Amino acid sequence: MELVKNYAYAQSKVNITYFRDSNAKESDIFVEENNVTHPLEIKKSASPDRREVKKYSVIDKTSLNRGNGGIICMCEEPIPIDADNCFIPSNLI
Repeated sequence: MELVKNYAYAQSKVNITYFRDSNAKESDIFVEENNVTHPLEIKKSASPDRREVKKYSVIDKTSLNRGNGGIICMCEEPIPIDADNCFIPSNLI
């Protein structure tokens, strides 16, 4: 809900959605802005499994443009996972 509130008052308009396929593969949040989709997962852990970002490849099978993404979690500071994703502290939202 914090993301929804933040974007509700932002000047730029975005679409916030989620994804779940017929095989029960899902991503918690897709933030689409300027035709770029940013995938996000939300985890209650301070050190979630970095392999969670592998599921973002589902976007690459579509016509969507994938931007940077990450895992929103209870970590203390932003931590890079790879070139396109990072752990995002929940207190920054």
